[in-house]
Amino acid sequence: MVGANYSPEPTGNAPYTSALSRALVARGVDVNVITTFPHYPEWRIRDDYEGWSQREAIDGVDVLRLRHYVPRRPTPVRRLLAELSFGVRSASVRWPDADVVLLVSPSLFSAAVASVRLAATRRRSVPGVVLWTQDLYSLGVTETGAATGRLAQAVRQVESWVVRRADGVVAIHDRFARHLRDVLGADAEAVRTVRNWTHLRPTSGLDTAGARRELGWPDGETVVLHAGNQGAKQGLRNVVEAARVADARGAAVRFVLLGDGSQRRELEAAAEGIRSIQFVDPLPDDRFPAALAAADVLLVNELAGLAEMSVPSKLTSYFDAGRPVLAATSEGSTTAHELDLSGAGVRVDAEDPEALLAGVLELAGDPERRRELGTAGLRYRRHVLSEEAAVDRFQDWLTHHAGSSVRVRRSHARRPATSGATT
Repeated sequence: MVGANYSPEPTGNAPYTSALSRALVARGVDVNVITTFPHYPEWRIRDDYEGWSQREAIDGVDVLRLRHYVPRRPTPVRRLLAELSFGVRSASVRWPDADVVLLVSPSLFSAAVASVRLAATRRRSVPGVVLWTQDLYSLGVTETGAATGRLAQAVRQVESWVVRRADGVVAIHDRFARHLRDVLGADAEAVRTVRNWTHLRPTSGLDTAGARRELGWPDGETVVLHAGNQGAKQGLRNVVEAARVADARGAAVRFVLLGDGSQRRELEAAAEGIRSIQFVDPLPDDRFPAALAAADVLLVNELAGLAEMSVPSKLTSYFDAGRPVLAATSEGSTTAHELDLSGAGVRVDAEDPEALLAGVLELAGDPERRRELGTAGLRYRRHVLSEEAAVDRFQDWLTHHAGSSVRVRRSHARRPATSGATT
């Protein structure tokens, strides 16, 4: 596995790359991981990692860590440089012999460098290559406005090339799979959907009252918890402004932003003097589930216009907590679609603080509705988003492509990406 994020990073892709590796090892598979020094979501390499490389064993997985460029303020250009630096570092070390290589995107440009390396070192017997797409860059740069015109087209061309070079592609949602086929030119038979699952270990008897006391959440307040990355695409300034409105109205509501990310310092500055908002540092896995279960409402917040680019990884943990979900997201977005499928939450318009607060107050006044939504999410997580089912599909797909790259990749290379597609 080659990917930029791995345990002990608590959010983003790391919980899934780590859980998949751990589960495959438990099934008798030898797994080697090439990754970076832990740095996300703080965008700062942790103090206990030094030097240019470091090897460690985590849950039976051999993990090679490589130092790469980590920007303190991850602008789009700096993130590109970070991905390229990891790609160059990963391409410069000796890879262990393998039957199949799993490339994880993000980061796309590291995967592109890895694909070049695999093409340049082709031997008589080569590993199969599977690409795991957790985000779609070509949609992301368009929907967030990070790139337009020729630059956006260049990103799409790179992503299309990486997708078509792979023998197999894993999409985390059927809507991702459609984009991979229809826009990026992937062969329909090369794409398989494997849903993300909850990475939290099973828990029982959570002390939610104790968690509320520890976190300073009074019983008389409705706690609305957003857990995870605090970056650009989350658009969390909307939450700050909703808290400001709650203050003005004297509403007994507390918005909690749990986690870290590139925008946290700016958000804290914008929230100065607002009573109805609280920032909480990332919690360890043994405390995180209790915090989710102790909240009254679990929040997904996205920028307006984000429709297809990503499926918030936090949703799997939210469903597992059995709490109602409130999503401030655009109508027709993948997040909204997921809430419709699960029956676990309600949607309000993105970047509308008044609508966000109104959604909170509506749920606060209807305990039975909150219970129904939470129960539906838990049921959906158990029947659709189980780890065992996901690992079964992953193992089958990886085994299918082990050592199969020469015939398939040459076939894919002849297929042009769909031209003229809109995103």
